[in-house]
Amino acid sequence: MKIMNTAAFAKIRAFASTIAHVDQHYLKQATLHLDQLTKPLGSLGQLEAVAAQVVAIRSGKLALPCQKAVYVFAADHGVAHAGVSAYPPEVTAQMVRNFLAGGAAINVLARQHAAELTVVDVGVDADLEDAQGLRKAKIRRGSRNFLDEPAMTEEECAASLELGIALADESNAGRKQFVAVGEMGIGNTTSASAIAAMLTQRKPAEVTGRGTGLDDAGRNRKLNVIRRTLRKHFPDGQNSEPLEVLRRVGGLEIAAMTGFYLGAARNRQLIVCDGFISTAAAAVACAIAPAVKDYLLAGHCSEEPGHRYLLRTIGITPLLRLNMRLGEGTGAVLAMPLIESALRLYTEMATFSSAGVSGAGA
Repeated sequence: MKIMNTAAFAKIRAFASTIAHVDQHYLKQATLHLDQLTKPLGSLGQLEAVAAQVVAIRSGKLALPCQKAVYVFAADHGVAHAGVSAYPPEVTAQMVRNFLAGGAAINVLARQHAAELTVVDVGVDADLEDAQGLRKAKIRRGSRNFLDEPAMTEEECAASLELGIALADESNAGRKQFVAVGEMGIGNTTSASAIAAMLTQRKPAEVTGRGTGLDDAGRNRKLNVIRRTLRKHFPDGQNSEPLEVLRRVGGLEIAAMTGFYLGAARNRQLIVCDGFISTAAAAVACAIAPAVKDYLLAGHCSEEPGHRYLLRTIGITPLLRLNMRLGEGTGAVLAMPLIESALRLYTEMATFSSAGVSGAGA
């Protein structure tokens, strides 16, 4: 696949090149501190790795309680008209209004866990100018049907990426230490499955699930669409340049989430991944800038089969396994209290020395 060298994509690549890995000094320092706490070595399991990672991300400077934010990006997909979802395309706009009214699952969880929620229209195929509280940033009214042509032009894809970067900068300016992204877009599991097949080099059948609840006939129809799409856009079947994969078979909201991951990593914020679609965006971001992985935690592993392959490709381990397949950022927000608990243990537990407790082998 030819690598696009347009000015729009060149700007994104230049930005990605500025993202640095976390300082290993802080990671080692955090691990040493964890080993001195009043507990058997490694007895807090994955919570210890989480705490050490966050300490490294924040260069040793932790501020509790943590300030949290979740951005939900909404966009329609042209491929939704190919019958790949159990729900009609107009549900995207209807659910956006539900988010704004506070009635969706992400609203409940964001309220419970004090995560500031922002809903962003990056490409809903509806007029939402009257929607109060909506961040209006529409690039276009839905992506194109990638069965026929690339989902986005290079300029549209780059604009979506830049939007995500700008919103990550906004969250950082608001002193948000934990950030997550969710999505709403009928047809977007089809897009995520196509991305997953290319980035993991797995067969489409291995990474394609039932999405919003398709029956066997519906899943077969969806799988046929993905196979035809990949043959059209990537006839040699090889692992292609990630921005071109995103442009051809992604979506406007997936591109915006990818940009958000890039921006948040550049800002040294902790990014909690949600489900299949948001992890597809994370995988694209990591393919563009491998250092992004250092700033990622996986909130959960969803029921979508492609999700586990994406997590393995990135190299991150989910905190929760709840058989969820909702999206919206719900799994990421559910994991935030666990991360906060890990940091409380790190900062508030006594050491063997301070508590006057004998260590192992004493």
